[in-house]
Amino acid sequence: MGSVFTRMKFLPPLFVLLLLRLGAATAVSPYDQSGVPLEVDAPRPGMKKIVILAGGPSSKAMAHEYFAGCALLVDWLKQQPDVWPVLARGWPSNERVFAGAKCIVYYGDGGGKQPFAEPARWAAFSKMMGDGVGLVLLHQAMDFPVGPDGDKIKGWLGAVFHSDIGSRGHWDMEFKNIAAHEVTRGVKPFAAPGDGWLYNLHFADKGVTPLLVGAVPDKSRSTVDAKKHVGRDEVIAWAYTRPDGARGFGFTGADIHKGWTYSSQRALVVNGILWAARLPVPNEGAQATFDPANLERNLDDKRTPAPAAKKKK
Repeated sequence: MGSVFTRMKFLPPLFVLLLLRLGAATAVSPYDQSGVPLEVDAPRPGMKKIVILAGGPSSKAMAHEYFAGCALLVDWLKQQPDVWPVLARGWPSNERVFAGAKCIVYYGDGGGKQPFAEPARWAAFSKMMGDGVGLVLLHQAMDFPVGPDGDKIKGWLGAVFHSDIGSRGHWDMEFKNIAAHEVTRGVKPFAAPGDGWLYNLHFADKGVTPLLVGAVPDKSRSTVDAKKHVGRDEVIAWAYTRPDGARGFGFTGADIHKGWTYSSQRALVVNGILWAARLPVPNEGAQATFDPANLERNLDDKRTPAPAAKKKK
């Protein structure tokens, strides 16, 4: 029979060109996000609902791929028994999807860009936290300005990043010693080259369990407080139990999209979400089937840089 390309050389050139164009037209674009269901509530009562808020486009290609990363989390959480993840771009247009949620996950930019930082939304978000809903913040999401809102985040998550003492940057990290905890089931020592990290956060006085701790370059210590701790290993992920029994989980990595190819990172984050939702974490850790091809799906289209803002005269 011969290969497809062998047979194609016997076809008229114009017909071959049409076939190639048809193939290109039907190929799924890595920037096509239309296949990801948004704000779809649980199909039946009794399912454990987790609401995931995806941050908007940010940074460069294959970094801060918040929507694509959240779409992966949705796929993995759907593989867990009786768990139903609900994905929204930023804040959901229909707030009723929050009803009955066990946990809220936000993966996106911080510094006041959090979708729940808006006053009207903050009130609804605060009520959910007061009702014992779990909280998971990933990467920049725990970066808040100093003030009462940041204090509340610390009380719900167990930690908050403030620029007064916090430092951040990109470097290779290696996590050699993994703390024993439900969130670290199935998590083995691993290296994470070139990712982006935040550290030297303000932590709650009690209830925090460091999960991932590793060495950082001392030259990355950008604040006076951080420079006081030269040589100290820094906390990158943690679990927190609030005084009322509700839970928080934070992980400051996940800057680069490639990080989701690390099985230990996948297990850590999926376990962390289940744990924060007060759902059982399997003894061997959450099993999440990963197809490497999915890493290049649902990306934000960053090929055309945004126009530079005009300077005011």
